[in-house]
Amino acid sequence: MEGQPQGPKRRPDLEVSGEVAFPTMSSRSSVESLRLPQQEAEAGAREPARGGSAAAAIGAGAAGQIGARLRRQDVAFRLVTQSFAFGVLLLLAGIIVSLVVGSWPSITRFGAGFFFSSEWNPVTEEFGALVPIIGTLVTSIIALAIGVPVSFGIALFLTELSPPWLRRPIGVAIELLAAIPSIIYGMWGLFVFAPLLADHVQPVLIKVLGPIPVIGALFQGPPMGIGVLTAGIILAIMVIPFISAVMRDVFDVVPAVLKESAYAVGSTTWEVVWNIVLPYTKVGVIGGIMLGLGRALGETMAVTFVIGNAHHLSTSLLAPGNSIASALANEFTEAVGDLYFSALIQLGLILFVITFIVLSLSKLLLMRLARQEGRQT
Repeated sequence: MEGQPQGPKRRPDLEVSGEVAFPTMSSRSSVESLRLPQQEAEAGAREPARGGSAAAAIGAGAAGQIGARLRRQDVAFRLVTQSFAFGVLLLLAGIIVSLVVGSWPSITRFGAGFFFSSEWNPVTEEFGALVPIIGTLVTSIIALAIGVPVSFGIALFLTELSPPWLRRPIGVAIELLAAIPSIIYGMWGLFVFAPLLADHVQPVLIKVLGPIPVIGALFQGPPMGIGVLTAGIILAIMVIPFISAVMRDVFDVVPAVLKESAYAVGSTTWEVVWNIVLPYTKVGVIGGIMLGLGRALGETMAVTFVIGNAHHLSTSLLAPGNSIASALANEFTEAVGDLYFSALIQLGLILFVITFIVLSLSKLLLMRLARQEGRQT
């Protein structure tokens, strides 16, 4: 009826029980129908997450396999390089052992007297290493006395004074000298250089330097051409390419700003070289000199051609002599008897020891120079 208050409208989807309204079956089905798409969406969202975690697991496994393979390769590479390094040490040890074993009969027979005896008689089996040792050292000293200043001058000219158009031809010519076989040097020294010395140089040395009291003893005897002096000069010609190449390379690494600064304050070329270039490169220069010395100590064929191959001790540089390398080259094929063969093997052991001592002294010198630089800085 109009004008009377109406109560709240009853929703058709609710059932009233007392004061509580409950959803009807139709409302429950509609709610369920609303929830199903939401659950499907959540399930669909969880599926990519599960797929991503599976892919991540597969990727991690593949990365682990690749890492393991790389680690195995790294270990294999380290073992291979380590075997190379230890192989060199084993080779060196094997050479030393073979030399000691081969020279043992001579060591037990002659003892320390082998180093101080100039006797070399295969018939009576009396052997001494004094003449070859002195010949090796003297020829090497002559080679360095001539080769080091000449090499220094060549390197200085090529790096500081030479015009650019002349630098390359001279450098190539010096490198070609290093490529010439030692036997060619020996043949040239025997057939060309020795006659020139005998005819034109040695007579002048005998006439001019022979009368001098102390130095004159080094230039006595007939001018034969071959001898210790000739061998030393040939060795100097052979080591010049090696020493000059090393010096030229180390002179090139000096920073240009250092030399330009020295020139800017009025220094001469000699002052720049002596005060800037040499102190900066002294380690490399000493290394080049040691390289040349090692070549001179072990040279065989060139020295064999021109030294004279005489087991005779003389104070004259013009007299024939012998070296360890030339003695080994000449007499190995003629070594008859165990003691003779063992004496030659001992000469090889002595040459090895001399080379080792020279290299050790050069290393000590470089270490001392490094310590001095540390104190100065």
